Amino acid sequence: MSSPSSKATAAGGGLIVKSSLIDPDGGSLVELVVPASERESRRLEAAKLPTANMSAIDLQWVHVISEGWASPLRGFMREQEYLHSLHFNSLRLEDGSVVNMSLPIVLDIDDREKEAIGTSSDVGLVGPDGDLVGVLRKVEIYKHNKEERIARTWGTTAPGLPYVEEVITPAGDWLIGGDLEVFEPVKYNDGLDHYRLSPKELRKEFDLRQADAVFAFQLRNPVHNGHALLMNDTRRRLLEMGFKNPILLLHPLGGFTKADDVPLAVRMEQHSKVLVDGVLDPETTIVSIFPSPMHYAGPTEVQWHAKARINAGANFYIVGRDPAGMGHPTEKKDLYDPDHGKKVLSMAPGLEKLNILPFRVAAYDTLEKKMAFFDPSRAKDFLFISGTKMRTYARSGENPPDGFMCPRGWKVLVKYYESLQAEETNSSPKPVTA
Repeated sequence: MSSPSSKATAAGGGLIVKSSLIDPDGGSLVELVVPASERESRRLEAAKLPTANMSAIDLQWVHVISEGWASPLRGFMREQEYLHSLHFNSLRLEDGSVVNMSLPIVLDIDDREKEAIGTSSDVGLVGPDGDLVGVLRKVEIYKHNKEERIARTWGTTAPGLPYVEEVITPAGDWLIGGDLEVFEPVKYNDGLDHYRLSPKELRKEFDLRQADAVFAFQLRNPVHNGHALLMNDTRRRLLEMGFKNPILLLHPLGGFTKADDVPLAVRMEQHSKVLVDGVLDPETTIVSIFPSPMHYAGPTEVQWHAKARINAGANFYIVGRDPAGMGHPTEKKDLYDPDHGKKVLSMAPGLEKLNILPFRVAAYDTLEKKMAFFDPSRAKDFLFISGTKMRTYARSGENPPDGFMCPRGWKVLVKYYESLQAEETNSSPKPVTA
């Protein structure tokens, strides 16, 4: 498959297009699921090994690693990989080349598990439901310096970081790395598994659709018409650059998210309505779930989001304001500079082959009564509707301005917030009567 040209420059000497569907990091996709014919014997072997227990979020990382999202990583990180990732946001391969790897992907164990493992070179992995899900081979155990990990990943050790509180604070004091083998493809049986396309499956789908460019959009929120404007405008720009069939990968994050984010099932239903209402074209859009947990680590994490999409075959990545960011947990300000994510992506080691597309700011145009790109010359005509404001509309049953979100998509959110209010009402203590 070829692009309109191996090197094309946007008008004005801007973006250089390097290639169409690009090679995964390391040259080939990592696939770590044991062949069906060998699964029974591997399980019998694993049953005799010492074990490490995994949480639901650890299992999400098993999913990520086993399908090749983190290629060329072949398991939970050993110490050298961990340090390279933590301090350099990258991994150096045997041939001397560098691939991006901005987030350490690690598995913790406690003192009891460490003692039980002893000198064993292989360890069975027990999932959150108690089943053996795989094996780590040629393991290495090393100290888990939590404070250093937190400080270097988030740039702060302030209390209230969602992933830290959920995963790292209660974690064991040791990390165990090794080569991963997984007995079965990871499934969640939540009615959404058909959306969970692996990098291999996505690349096959791009081939079937004869895509000559793939542009990925990462999100963890409902899609409003400002997002759609951006995605449709990106496709228009790619057509103007000479591509014949650019395909949008609408790729919501499906792993751990913080408590006040809209749940995945609700988001997926809302995204489907965006296609039904014709806001995005189903013929040129693939909606799939990205299985990674969310760190909310800003410019550090956005590199991981971009790198994983390289492995899925995307050669363009849309980045917006404050990607992977959040409000400061203890102060009234953003945790990260809103512009640093897109700046870091343009200079990050190992991401040179990915074309970064910073998006223009969209807001509600009160004169045109639709979402439009912000025009600073008439700033007073634009209304910025934040996620908080959107939630307030939905909770109160008030409709947002016409043209902010497709009607069917908005109904999904209203229904969700109404259900939350009903739960809160039912769980409230009843007054005691005499």
